[in-house]
Amino acid sequence: MWRVLLVYVVPLALTIYALIDCIQTDESEARGLPKPFWVLIILFGWLPGSIAWLVVGRPRRRPATAPHPPTRPVAPDDDPQFLARLREQQLKKREAELRRREEELRKGRPEGEDPDKR
Repeated sequence: MWRVLLVYVVPLALTIYALIDCIQTDESEARGLPKPFWVLIILFGWLPGSIAWLVVGRPRRRPATAPHPPTRPVAPDDDPQFLARLREQQLKKREAELRRREEELRKGRPEGEDPDKR
């Protein structure tokens, strides 16, 4: 039973994996030979063809890197620069309103009256 597993099932599984991997690989990423030749080598060479694809023909996988910044527009509430500008505008509005109210209070009092004395 183990002989059947080692002689037929494991090489068949390896061949199927290598064939699917080769088919899914982009044509420009296949190393050594053009992709159709790799498919033929894997199909007709079973175990040696599969091992050759995995060792020589398969593209090198790049290590995982940090995610790329989003390419779509960022929503305003997710944009820190937009939020900073919004806070600055609100602060300027409040300061202008405060100055306007202080000016109104000054105009409403008689000249020389001390605002602290009542």
